[in-house]
Amino acid sequence: QVQLVESGGGLVQPGGSLRLSCVPSGSIFRIKAAGWYRQAPGKQRESVAGITSGGSTNYADSVKGRFTISRDNAKNTVYLQMNSLKPEDTAVYYCNADLINRWSDEHNSWGQGTQVTVSS
Repeated sequence: QVQLVESGGGLVQPGGSLRLSCVPSGSIFRIKAAGWYRQAPGKQRESVAGITSGGSTNYADSVKGRFTISRDNAKNTVYLQMNSLKPEDTAVYYCNADLINRWSDEHNSWGQGTQVTVSS
């Protein structure tokens, strides 16, 4: 089973920035479309941002203008640049992606999550 590996979480002060990365384990599967989700304690998981295979993006209203999702196809990696972070952005952030291999087998996968804490 292909897993997504996330990195880049941590503790940051309000107003600070972090960049999350998401890459499939191994090199057989390529990312088609991907999205970032987050789940705060006691709350449901919510969509934060998404990017299509063509590069079109969408964002939750709460992060528009502060977060940017992007992809580097050469590195088979999706990023989430988070600026002007607020305490309410504190959550576990998950990557989800539609993956495809050279034989056109498709697979949807989730990452294990990375903690983002915004606090002074």
